[in-house]
Amino acid sequence: MQIGVDLGGTKIEAVALGGDGGAVFRRRVPTPRHDYDATLGAISGLVQEIESELGERGSVGVGIPGAFSAASGLIKNANSTWLLGKPLDRDLASRLGRPVRITNDANCLTVSEATNGAAAGAAVVFGIIIGTGVGGGIALSGRPHVGANAIAGEWGHTSLAWPRPDELPGPPCYCGKTGCVETFLSGPGLALDYQTATGATATAAEIAASAESGDPEANRALERYEDRFARALAPVINILDPDVIVLGGGVSNIARLYENVPRLLPQFVFSDHLATRMLKAQHGDSSGVFGAAQLWQPDELPNALGL
Repeated sequence: MQIGVDLGGTKIEAVALGGDGGAVFRRRVPTPRHDYDATLGAISGLVQEIESELGERGSVGVGIPGAFSAASGLIKNANSTWLLGKPLDRDLASRLGRPVRITNDANCLTVSEATNGAAAGAAVVFGIIIGTGVGGGIALSGRPHVGANAIAGEWGHTSLAWPRPDELPGPPCYCGKTGCVETFLSGPGLALDYQTATGATATAAEIAASAESGDPEANRALERYEDRFARALAPVINILDPDVIVLGGGVSNIARLYENVPRLLPQFVFSDHLATRMLKAQHGDSSGVFGAAQLWQPDELPNALGL
């Protein structure tokens, strides 16, 4: 049995996959925000609940909104700031009595979609979580590519390519720099651009709905967004050349992106032909938890159970 946990800023979801890869147990609980010990308790409690109900031990994989420092082995780059500087894998392993694999939540989404989701069977997949922030992950033949510094796919903290004069130096980012892709393409980034242009406040979803209803200002905001999205994705395609780009997160629900961004991409990609497909995540906001479960493969279960 493979157990996956998706540790989000507001909820923790757990799933158990049976021998056929199908979900045999799923549950969500609120995230104990700003409380590290309570977060450990919530995760271990979900795992213990699964195993008690199903009468079986499982491997445990966890997706988090951050990464491990290759230097310290502690959590870094986490939006859930109470995880920062903590040995989350070791603390969970101690509580659960077995090794625990932990990786970035965008990696989990990408693995899930590359194995049995929208990008199933594709050799190279770039997955994006685009909502409150912007995260990216890479799957190669269905396995996560983490990188030497555990930052592979951190597309949100690269600079927007080919910036226009009015985009410089760009909005300030929490990472300390300006003009990061995240500041332009996150949901709040879209909302800020709309507010700057109109003086009105609206969420990304509200802007999309207004554009669909014929609001010209909302439509112009989305046109700017789509142009920036294409410019931001082109360097990823130039370097990684993925077969599929999969979008997850709240902003991925804006349907027009899947037509307009691919239409704009060829003018920025260094190729005479663009075969890369851009698709919506098939498993929605559960992609991450399925990917977390798949961090351990069935043939690794003895080691995963500490046997």
